[in-house]
Amino acid sequence: MSAIDSLPPLREVIETHQLLARKSLGQNFLLDLNLTSKIARQAGDLTECDVLEIGPGPGGLTRGLLAEGARRVLAVEKDSRCMPALAEIAEAYPGRLELINGDALEVDVLAHLTPPVRVAANLPYNVGTELLVRWLTPKEWPPFWQSLTLMFQREVAERIVAQPGSKAYGRLALLAQWRAEANIVLSLPPEAFSPPPKVHSAVVHLTALAEPRFPADAATLSRVVAAGFNQRRKMLRASLKGVAPGIEDHLKAAGIAPTERAERVSLEQFCALARSSKPLE
Repeated sequence: MSAIDSLPPLREVIETHQLLARKSLGQNFLLDLNLTSKIARQAGDLTECDVLEIGPGPGGLTRGLLAEGARRVLAVEKDSRCMPALAEIAEAYPGRLELINGDALEVDVLAHLTPPVRVAANLPYNVGTELLVRWLTPKEWPPFWQSLTLMFQREVAERIVAQPGSKAYGRLALLAQWRAEANIVLSLPPEAFSPPPKVHSAVVHLTALAEPRFPADAATLSRVVAAGFNQRRKMLRASLKGVAPGIEDHLKAAGIAPTERAERVSLEQFCALARSSKPLE
């Protein structure tokens, strides 16, 4: 795709504004507008939505989201060097792009968004997982977002969608799958980026469920899962002994053998264990 709007190609934008990617900011710029538009389409129908984008860089995905009809995009960028390039996009799409020069971990984005909201981002590698965990663990559910369409290192993406029994299965899979439908929708090789990272990347699409898949207290479930996977090679009767008195009885009540290891326990079983152990906290 030579162009999706009247703006210049991304390589030209980067040259004009001297936007060399910075490793310290976890930056790897995606320059192919074919790919940025494809990622934008994975986010679904955006015409009636505000879209939150974290780390837009020179604005490739930003342009894709706007060209795909996003009602409005809120782009949060920590690197002030990128702001002039993003301002040019805002001029090309009057009233549809709001820019915030700030740290996504600190900015109160809810003050700038009108529901319904979708999140779409090529997340900086150094904050991607932390942001995802925050979005999956709000104080109230359903969350502020309808869906998340996020690019991660392939290894992280596989951890999000992993199933019991696999090496990738752990806390992130349980956290994501308890309250959302998660799928890998796109894979990208290192050479798609500038500079090319040392790893492959993948886009994960998560759709928020109206209710968690199985009932459980969020704090108790989080503690049980964390304890189980912090010592994943140990039997659960050992790794969970500090979670609640009589943990073997709780494991049996949840249909889990006390000799089992965390990586073989399903989400439904972890939720049952959280329900059983909560009254004895």
